Amino acid sequence: MLSKLKSTTFLAVLACLLWSTAFVGIKIGLEYSSPMQFAGTRFFLSGLMILSLVASWKRLWLDIKRHFRVFLKIAFFQTFVLYTLFYQGINLVEGATTAIIIGSQPLFTSLVAHITMKNDLLTLRKFRTIVIGILGIVLVALEKGLNLSGNSLYGQLLGIGMLVLANLASGYGNVLVSKQSELNISPVGLSSVQLIIGGLGLFVVSLFVEPFHGFVFEWPYYASLFWLSFLSAAAFSLWFTLLNRPGVKVSDLNIWKFIIPVFGAIFSWLIIPDEVPTVLQISGMVFIGLSLILYNFQNRKKKF
Repeated sequence: MLSKLKSTTFLAVLACLLWSTAFVGIKIGLEYSSPMQFAGTRFFLSGLMILSLVASWKRLWLDIKRHFRVFLKIAFFQTFVLYTLFYQGINLVEGATTAIIIGSQPLFTSLVAHITMKNDLLTLRKFRTIVIGILGIVLVALEKGLNLSGNSLYGQLLGIGMLVLANLASGYGNVLVSKQSELNISPVGLSSVQLIIGGLGLFVVSLFVEPFHGFVFEWPYYASLFWLSFLSAAAFSLWFTLLNRPGVKVSDLNIWKFIIPVFGAIFSWLIIPDEVPTVLQISGMVFIGLSLILYNFQNRKKKF
């Protein structure tokens, strides 16, 4: 039983489950704060939460001194660039389109891994799984309808480009974390420091592009901020640990991210008033589930 709880599959699903609750928390938090300021504060606090769990601060300090450029590079791509592009992109693109592009992140991660890692090629089996999963994402998102009337065509295309680049930044960030396993840097310490640096960078940049009104808000803001900070701390720590495990491939691990919109939709139905499941959304979830079952079945068959 204990071995199953420590398995890569269980911990990957747990991390994705935590990330899926972010949709509701972000929706509440953005009612009070601007996007980049909220994200910067969230990730900075997440990093501080993880910092308290670091086993050896002396080792972390030595790791930072020896490999500061590694910490900085991962913080830049995995937090600063990813979430700067993400929040700017969603302001230009309709919700359904955003969901489809962000939901297709495993494909972009697989492409980045295919190009940058010799032992993580995009196979036909993996590509087929990803296509089925993306089809499920499309069905879930189409319920909201694709609408190009909210912004100009130029604005829509710019937003789509930003979201695609955000996916690529996420994929490259995952590859960087996986490659640093040979440096023997603590995954928990790496997660903590990169979140602190990335979150601080996001907040500083937000001061130049968003109005700042202080931190005097009602309690729902602080409740959502605390939960988002906690889930980011837990999920990123788990994810960085898994990326550093021997034999774990970046593209294989990221396929589990297909379940994030599934859990996200379920939590929305349970928490947000007037959110109810539809036939299209249920059908999309079936396709996502099918892609994961098929992929894992083929993986086990390959082992035997």
